[in-house]
Amino acid sequence: MTILWSVAALVLTVTMVAGRGESSDAGGPPHAPPAAHATPAAPDAPPSSAAPHRTAASGAGPHLPRSRPVRLHIPKISVNAPFTDLVIGRNGQLQPPPAHDTNLVGWYAKGVSPGEAGTAIIAGHVDTATSPAVFAGLSALKRGDRFHVARADGSRATFVVDDTDSFDKDDFPSERVYGDTPDAQVRLITCAGAYDRQARDYTENLVVFAHLV
Repeated sequence: MTILWSVAALVLTVTMVAGRGESSDAGGPPHAPPAAHATPAAPDAPPSSAAPHRTAASGAGPHLPRSRPVRLHIPKISVNAPFTDLVIGRNGQLQPPPAHDTNLVGWYAKGVSPGEAGTAIIAGHVDTATSPAVFAGLSALKRGDRFHVARADGSRATFVVDDTDSFDKDDFPSERVYGDTPDAQVRLITCAGAYDRQARDYTENLVVFAHLV
């Protein structure tokens, strides 16, 4: 998938390899995650002034220290996948996980780590040119379902699903998905909707909203 930053509008597109005998599915939302919680930003990342700022209540609610995610476990849909870092390249796009690896998820490594206060972004392919991929079953998650992120510091962050929704890419609610939060939250993102063969892209984005428990 490819995530395209627009500094002014914080626009994001995620392009993934499709399972339709063609070359891409769009697995992520058309608006960019904020960089307010990032470690020192890469030169090609949006400036901090383009991102929402933490409120005075920042850090409220359950949260863990920053730590790199190692593995994502979603028992309900049999996901047990390692993480890879997603970084912004010279072209201003967040580089995708390797398209050939169907069991791999990516996180925006300059943003919030899963379990840390704020909104962490985890993205994965829904399919490839030949088979379903790691987030093929993501739409089955419902409110109250739990998943876990194993972290490099040896801890395990457990999240409970608050909501699952699909959004048309032309009407994506960026503030709802990427808005700053005082507690630790996660967004799991992949593609959804119909596949537009002309655009070689899916028409919607599926987002799972969850919080640390």
